[in-house]
Amino acid sequence: MPDIPLSVLDVAPVGTGYSATEALRTTTELAKRAERWGFRRFWVAEHHNMPGIASSSPPVLLAHLAAHTSTIRLGSGGVMLPNHAPLVVAEQFGTLQALHPGRIDIGLGRAPGTDQTTARALRRSADALSADDFPQQLGELIGFLTGSFSDGHPYGRIHAVPGPVSGVEPGGERDASRAPVWLLGSSGYSAQLAGILGLPFAFAHHFSGQHTVPALALYREHFQPSEDLKEPYAMIAAGVIAADTAEEAGRLGLAQALGMMRLRSGRPGLQPSPEEAVAYPWTPAEREFVESYQRQHVIGDAAGVRRGLAELVARTQVDELMVISNVHGHDARLRSYEIIAREWGLPGV
Repeated sequence: MPDIPLSVLDVAPVGTGYSATEALRTTTELAKRAERWGFRRFWVAEHHNMPGIASSSPPVLLAHLAAHTSTIRLGSGGVMLPNHAPLVVAEQFGTLQALHPGRIDIGLGRAPGTDQTTARALRRSADALSADDFPQQLGELIGFLTGSFSDGHPYGRIHAVPGPVSGVEPGGERDASRAPVWLLGSSGYSAQLAGILGLPFAFAHHFSGQHTVPALALYREHFQPSEDLKEPYAMIAAGVIAADTAEEAGRLGLAQALGMMRLRSGRPGLQPSPEEAVAYPWTPAEREFVESYQRQHVIGDAAGVRRGLAELVARTQVDELMVISNVHGHDARLRSYEIIAREWGLPGV
């Protein structure tokens, strides 16, 4: 397998027959095993008003995961910055960094991570629903994190405490008191912005796979070296479902696709079970959705996953791969990541 780091993205999926408490317990167990197996990072993603996702508050969840692990890097994949005041985000992650020096990543996105009505409830203002002011918000956050605003900035006298922390080159040995800022995206906009700012970039291949290669090209083309990152550093988050047989992986993948189809049609719910997916009366149009959605995913047994991941890395030339295995059930979820870790050649499996 490629000689690049492998990491985990998790959303604490809540499946039919399970509670949010059980889902978060599985996430905790997964973080502990990911550390033991040898994954580089463990990130959690912010989502709201989705019964099948329990990771609505990444800073709270990260604090819990950090208390149950000791070496793996933990981060947000991401925090949706338009939902929050930049100063609050700086204080939250400054606190995490102070408690767990050298282990915290700050991944930022500009999407709401939910529907527009819920976004309005989060932000308390219809005027704040646009992501057009994201560069200004990002600049403010970086100013709070680094303790460095331009002369005359209205917030120049404000200090985020604990802090400041700053960017750091991924994979590099730097001051443990400094935490890296990553820009996340699923389009060319975020790719270009990450390049211009000299930030590491993480692309959401798992739900925007048709745009992955063009976005990575834009990132590398527009990259400008910064104080903390001298060369472009790109990571993608890939949807991967592994099982002991290709047939079982297909069943798990069908259930995951049913959940995504319901979400995209405005009917979010618990993660369906494979039994629900098999019994579901699929229409031809829905079957076409599944085929299109899964085209960019890696689904299969050990050999199929090994082959699919190698092909994906060769095609994208990424510096790091992050995998999300969003499957129904405690045992199946842990087993999927275990197979992925073993086929990648991680040392602790």
